[in-house]
Amino acid sequence: MTKSALAREVGVTPTAISQFEKAETRPTQGVLAQLCLQLGFPRDFFSSGRPLTMLPASGAHFRSLRSTTAAAREQALAFGELCLELVDLIGAYVDLPPVLLPDLELPDELTEDDIVEAARSTRETWKVASGPVPSVVQAMEAHGVVVLRLPAGTDSAVDAFSTYTGRRPLVFLSPVKDDKARSRFDAAHELGHLVIHPDTEPGSKLVENQANRFASEFLMPREEIVDDLPRRIDWPAFHELKRHWGVSLRALVYRAHALGRLSDASYRRANQQLAVWGNPERGPLGPAESPQLLGLARQVMTDSGFDFDSVLAAGRVAPDVAEAVIHAASEKRPRLAIA
Repeated sequence: MTKSALAREVGVTPTAISQFEKAETRPTQGVLAQLCLQLGFPRDFFSSGRPLTMLPASGAHFRSLRSTTAAAREQALAFGELCLELVDLIGAYVDLPPVLLPDLELPDELTEDDIVEAARSTRETWKVASGPVPSVVQAMEAHGVVVLRLPAGTDSAVDAFSTYTGRRPLVFLSPVKDDKARSRFDAAHELGHLVIHPDTEPGSKLVENQANRFASEFLMPREEIVDDLPRRIDWPAFHELKRHWGVSLRALVYRAHALGRLSDASYRRANQQLAVWGNPERGPLGPAESPQLLGLARQVMTDSGFDFDSVLAAGRVAPDVAEAVIHAASEKRPRLAIA
């Protein structure tokens, strides 16, 4: 909700809302009651205490920045701020995986070799064996990256984004791309931002292309795939590689061109054919990889005898917000219960 929309509902000015947010003034008891009603948060959430960690738009890499409105970005980042609060709350009861990203000294202007080395170093740091990455999302979660799907109702232009301006790195993936190949590349792309763009201004085409090249190298290491990529448009060969590496035909065509296996003309023709086929792409690999970390953490808490709702109340987190966050960070597939 924008400041203007909230101000109209509460009966104050947008300036007053800004002053409340910045702690320059305090709302009256009547206004506070209206804020609680309109925003769906308990009164204690707005009381003095630990300040909410703010995630600035200037520190977030949005996959589709040019087509994403400022309001949609702020909405997604606000959800991210609430995610961090819940992660901190759960972290007081469950030992979550520590953040482990490769510690790299990168130049201001990245070369292709720098990006290749960063992807190789990430695989090495995470002890990823040669060949395909079994699960990109689970590898990220195992090393302290909180991965979530964007919640229902998010502007569709917010395709995916990542940020590490808070206490933990956050990666948000599209809720509508229920495709394993595409979601794996999206996750690896956002991982690239976390690794090679810790202090880089987001949004430029150059930065997005660098993240694509990181994802390509992370998912399909040059030395392991280059000899298997066809030198002409051979769709059966590309489909076989798709099944093996767990990436899309488009990603493979991109990789083949980048490594000099496909000519410019063949690359254009291949992309023209892919555009004709459209999405979902031919030869699906199954549903998208799903995050599990926060859902499993809640299960560990309840199995250990903690009353999760009481923990939420003590942490001043609204139950419906917590449920939305955990749903966004939990496996989509239903679990079979055998009595």
